[in-house]
Amino acid sequence: MYDTTLRDGTQGEQITFTGTDKLKIAHKLDDLGIHYIEGGWPGSNVKDREFFEAARNETFRNAKLTAFGATHRYGIRAENDGNLNAIISCGAKVATIFGKTWDLHVEKILRIRLEDNLDMIRESVLYLKQNDLEVHYDAEHFFDGYKENRDYALQTLAAAIEGGADFIGLCDTNGGSLPHDVEAIVRHVVERFAPGDPPVRFGIHTHNDSGLAVANSIAAIRAGAVLVQGTINGYGERCGNADLTSIIPILKLKMGYPCITDANLTKLRNVSLFVSETANMTPLASRPFVGKSAFAHKGGIHVNAITKDARSYEHMDPKLVGNRQRVLVSDMSGKSNIDYKIKELGLSLDTNGIDSGEIVAKIKQLEKEGYQFDDADGTFQIMVEKLTHQFKSMFDLDSFRVIIEKNKDQACHSHAIIKISVDGEVQDITVAEGHGPVSALDNALRKALNKVYPKALDPVHLVDFKVRVLDGRDGTAAKVRVLIESRDETAIWSTIGVSEDMIEASWQALADSFQHKLSRLGKETMIKK
Repeated sequence: MYDTTLRDGTQGEQITFTGTDKLKIAHKLDDLGIHYIEGGWPGSNVKDREFFEAARNETFRNAKLTAFGATHRYGIRAENDGNLNAIISCGAKVATIFGKTWDLHVEKILRIRLEDNLDMIRESVLYLKQNDLEVHYDAEHFFDGYKENRDYALQTLAAAIEGGADFIGLCDTNGGSLPHDVEAIVRHVVERFAPGDPPVRFGIHTHNDSGLAVANSIAAIRAGAVLVQGTINGYGERCGNADLTSIIPILKLKMGYPCITDANLTKLRNVSLFVSETANMTPLASRPFVGKSAFAHKGGIHVNAITKDARSYEHMDPKLVGNRQRVLVSDMSGKSNIDYKIKELGLSLDTNGIDSGEIVAKIKQLEKEGYQFDDADGTFQIMVEKLTHQFKSMFDLDSFRVIIEKNKDQACHSHAIIKISVDGEVQDITVAEGHGPVSALDNALRKALNKVYPKALDPVHLVDFKVRVLDGRDGTAAKVRVLIESRDETAIWSTIGVSEDMIEASWQALADSFQHKLSRLGKETMIKK
């Protein structure tokens, strides 16, 4: 397993990591059991050089840190190339360099002779080997090159092998190949080169421009590749790289390859969330295996079936990858959905004078008004607790005021004034500023609650904030639905508000989010003044 999140992943749009971020992610990947972690291109930018410098003082139990670069520049010797020397001096024990495999790139992009490119590959690999590095050679655009000029593409691999490469990575750089082509080509390459002395090991590096990066990686492994490159969550340039959060469980659970341990596999969802959070990217709910919706069930028939045997609508046990089964509630829900959720929330209907059928009816009524509970577990829990008289409010609103000020040549300025009660005791008025009215309200509520529940809300922050106009025919008087997704170190939850006033709807969702978090903690675990 070869991870390139810290290098190829950062080439994705809107993704960037600080040096500290990269070290934290590297340790998460090491703890997951990844074998190679590509830390960056030390010859290309200062940030990557600083990462490798800092990594000298770090201990990695499972992974080898890998430095990335290219073959030496045309017209100079390998030993005089700054990029190669930066790899050698950065402290990494493994080097990965790429070279041109497609004659189109050699003749039209580099504009050099095909023979000179072969020399550059051979000499660059040899120079790194002479400096006691494990060397991976990435054959860039290999599949495109193979299709257009098979003989030359194979010559580039032979040049890397002659230089002493430990691994040859076959790259579908443009992401346009199909699985059956990848499998056939890799099988031909492995049969031609692998039986050498010493035997050559091949890897696969795919991009997702045709939506086939994972499938192409699996096809290559079926044909004899023994190393797979990818990124966590599939982050990468254009449409991204092969997603290791899919490849790892497929290899481990579906194909029987012991690529990581059973215990480490259960960390996969946590690593996925950590990387998305560090990248400031909203986690993709529909991401296979680790996404929030990967094992979510909405239809009443489905829910009824999984309560009897989960295999009826789940291809594997979600706990194996650190995920969980979820049942959604909506106007499509049957009693099975509600019974499941009641049990999941630890609530009881036995003595509350209400049954699951009445809750279904209430949900359908609220969804007519604009609520949507299939993606708002936090608000659903609060609603059920209120209906069954099991809700204990952690705070109550007395009043709030939000003021937005706009001067001629300045941006809008917002601040909020809020007064709340806790256990019937009115708290002091709290004032806070923010980057907009909802931000100001958020800051004021946090500030007020922090006086009562110190530090309890410090780990909570916003992941996503969505506003939806429910019926545009009423113009600015239309109802809006606000969905807030929040998270802390261990969980993600969603809450919802509906009103003709966007601030009111935002308040409902925000208040439910904090109520949900404080209820989860439990008053007995808090330090209360």
